[in-house]
Amino acid sequence: MAEHSDVLIVGGGVIGVCTAYSLAERGIGVRLLERDQICSGCSHGNAGWLFPSHSMPLPAPGVIRQAFDWLTDPKSPFYIKPRPSLELVHWLWRFWTACDRATMLESYRLRRELSLASLERYAKLAALPGLEFGFAQRGLFLAFHTRAGLAAAVEELAILAELGGRGQKLGPEELRDRVPALSPKLAGGIHLPDDAHITPGDFVRGLAEEARRRGAALHTETEVLEIEWRRAHPTRVTTSRGEFTCEDLVLATGAWSTRLVRPLRLRLPVQPAKGYSITVPRPEAFGEIPVMLGEAKVGVTPMGSNLRMAGTLELAGLDLSVSMQRVRAIERATRTYLPDLSLGEQVEIWRGLRPLTPDDLPIIGRPGGTRGLIIATGHGMKGMAQGPITGELVAQLVSDEPTSLDLRPFSPDRFA
Repeated sequence: MAEHSDVLIVGGGVIGVCTAYSLAERGIGVRLLERDQICSGCSHGNAGWLFPSHSMPLPAPGVIRQAFDWLTDPKSPFYIKPRPSLELVHWLWRFWTACDRATMLESYRLRRELSLASLERYAKLAALPGLEFGFAQRGLFLAFHTRAGLAAAVEELAILAELGGRGQKLGPEELRDRVPALSPKLAGGIHLPDDAHITPGDFVRGLAEEARRRGAALHTETEVLEIEWRRAHPTRVTTSRGEFTCEDLVLATGAWSTRLVRPLRLRLPVQPAKGYSITVPRPEAFGEIPVMLGEAKVGVTPMGSNLRMAGTLELAGLDLSVSMQRVRAIERATRTYLPDLSLGEQVEIWRGLRPLTPDDLPIIGRPGGTRGLIIATGHGMKGMAQGPITGELVAQLVSDEPTSLDLRPFSPDRFA
């Protein structure tokens, strides 16, 4: 006999776990299926930044011109591995069409709106007894080697100010006063005082236990093998550990989401965007506030007794191999911007696949023409920053409540 639940979630990363928690909060029967362990994918090793003040989308004016330089260099912050893929060609075309200023400004506003709503929810979750995940709202620093990099960040500050946010430009001496470990050769930086950071693995695993205590059933090492569809409705989910049925199926499977909906012929242009991180014991010289190494696109985050350096973006398909070139590029950037920082023996080298849409906005909602299906994927590099509000929005959809944010810009049907 198949096990039945009100809602079945596929995916045990930050999106799936936040959704399970929000549903369990409402007393809705929910099961979560994860093929590995909770938080074993791209939710584990990321930078842990909650950064509504730094919401610039990847597609923007000038990115295509800059990308031509990056694409020929496997060590660059953004690299596309050449491969014969019609899906990738279509994705790149949609990406190119999203690179105008009007689209960029609207995407910035929407990404900031999601991140602000999540940040508010993070603060409430951090107050739960026993849920410890290193939540600290001390702001972020952006550091730049070049005047051009700093000038672009100052332009973003103007956009941020128009939307009610705040930030401060810092000269080289002011930046060094705030972050003494930085190189004296930098052009300057930006301080974003309202942002926060967490230890991501602690958050996702801790919230999963909170969801379990509220009645959610968590099935790990349970791989989805097949979803049976009848009239665009999921009727049975076959896994490596039995069969399941549900009223609503939530796909929070990140970069693997497109495979599960192929029988429905849904267009979900999600590319796996590989990111890397290196975790080391935290040097005494590094303070309590994260720093973005501007031109290198590397985030350096204190996480308790550890320090994590995370960055790079590589479109290489569903490829989880480790490129040591890219790992060393993160190390070089750290040594360049933080030359006096003594980095000890590595605790972990990590890579993960982040689900990236061509407009750099997530996909949240019920696809038209389907019944009992909700998609929650495509958060790119802001999955941790947007996870709690995504879970809440999905729970509102399941409960037929008015959604707290307008979901039309994030509809799966925008790619039809």
